[in-house]
Amino acid sequence: MKQFITIDETIDTLAEIGIQLNLSQIKRAAEPDVNGCRKIPFFKDPIDGRLKIDKATLISMYQVLHSEALEHCQFTIYRS
Repeated sequence: MKQFITIDETIDTLAEIGIQLNLSQIKRAAEPDVNGCRKIPFFKDPIDGRLKIDKATLISMYQVLHSEALEHCQFTIYRS
C-alpha cells in the first residue's frame, strides 16, 4: 500500500536517508516550471489540496540517481 506524504514529511523522510534540505528548497522543487513539470513528482491531493508524494517513489528517485552517479564515476572502486 502506498504511503503519501506532505512536503513537511518529505523533509523528515529525506533526512532519514542523509539528505538535508529545508522547507524552501523542497517547495522550490515542488513548484511547476513553465511547462508545468515539477523537479520532484508531487501531486495536488484532490480532497485537501495539499501537495503530496508517494514515500517509496521519493526514496527510489534518490537511489536511482545515486546508482547512476556511481556508474558514471571514473574511479572503478565505486562501481559495482
